[in-house]
Amino acid sequence: MLHRKGHLDLDTLRADGAYKANAAYNRSKLANLVFALELHRRLTAAGSPVRSIAAHPGYAVTNLQASVPPGFYRFLLTKLGNPLIAVPAATGALPLLYAATAPDAQGGALIGPGGLGEMRGAPASLKPSPEAADPASGERLWSVSEELTGVRFTAS
Repeated sequence: MLHRKGHLDLDTLRADGAYKANAAYNRSKLANLVFALELHRRLTAAGSPVRSIAAHPGYAVTNLQASVPPGFYRFLLTKLGNPLIAVPAATGALPLLYAATAPDAQGGALIGPGGLGEMRGAPASLKPSPEAADPASGERLWSVSEELTGVRFTAS
């Protein structure tokens, strides 16, 4: 869900300059998905039986909402969003458990809640945003990640 609100600018990964928490969070969700999809492409190309499957919990009640700085947005999350829309943390774990254990979970998939805005509902296979699914974005993020970490992917 939130990956759809992010945009990757791989030239400014360190968020130098003006920092906006929501934008950085959304970018991180997009980067996680781009990386997972690229990992699956690389595993497949190497002939590996290992699958990379991305998953997200939707809007689950956790301590994350309470970590938002005090103010109107935190009030909206904790006093309105949590009781009206969010699911318990255990329910939010279901898409992740499905991705990790279901024999029919497909590599290269995005699993998350299939209901209202991908925030709640039973685990379902979701369609990634075009930016997340773009192989060129995946290759570029992978290259930048290797450069920044000094770790190279080798399929053996």
